Amino acid sequence: MKKWTKWVAAGLLPMFLALGSAAAATNDLAVIQKAGVIKIGTEGTFAPFTYHETGGKLVGFDVDMGRAIAKQLGVKAEFVEGPWDGLIAGLNAHRYDLVMNQVGITPEREAKYDFSRPYLSSSAALMVRDDNTTIHSFKDLAGKTAAETLTSNFSHFAQQNGAKIVAVQGFNEAIALVVQGRADATVNDYLSYLDFHKRQPQAKVKVVAEDSTGAFGRTGVLMRKDQPQLQAAINKAIDTILADGTYKQISEHYFGVDLSSRLK
Repeated sequence: MKKWTKWVAAGLLPMFLALGSAAAATNDLAVIQKAGVIKIGTEGTFAPFTYHETGGKLVGFDVDMGRAIAKQLGVKAEFVEGPWDGLIAGLNAHRYDLVMNQVGITPEREAKYDFSRPYLSSSAALMVRDDNTTIHSFKDLAGKTAAETLTSNFSHFAQQNGAKIVAVQGFNEAIALVVQGRADATVNDYLSYLDFHKRQPQAKVKVVAEDSTGAFGRTGVLMRKDQPQLQAAINKAIDTILADGTYKQISEHYFGVDLSSRLK
């Protein structure tokens, strides 16, 4: 009888542990609301999405969206900055609750993490010096150098097209290397280029191609896996931000246009 009881207990223990783990995994929203703070991992060096303006204040499209989402959840947004290559590791280590840094929604990431509904749609752009006459398409990257952050989708795409990667910390450094002739090109976000060109119209850089496959088109809020309550709350917040005009205001501030139509 004792042996049978032990066997039953041994058999039920994994199930109870699994149930306990599942319950703990869906707890983040309640924890965030109780604390009154949602912690968001971001780069702080990727204009116009997350960067520091003159005076040091952290701003950007993703930063303003993060604050707007926090407001809808009834909490304060607290940003934790770090290099792109370590942002997801920081999420795994529970340094913050979310990552908002124009993180592309990909099948590989969706297998390990949850995403909100898309809150931005863009494309990959191939940028070179304005006097470059040898690169006209992504295929022309074969054998050329491309300035990229190592683990980004853009870096992988450049490598797939035969580029040799020159590691950088962010968009501004990538553009600087291209302008200085230390890299032949960079594959990067088209919206980042629009922002850069708006601020520095005389810069010696141009876009020669855009990716039309939609592979880089969807950006979402990244969170740990199996958080349905938090995911649903963030999706509802984004829907409200789109509906009440907040999204339009943020988008026009950073890009000069309302990007909400790209999400339909």
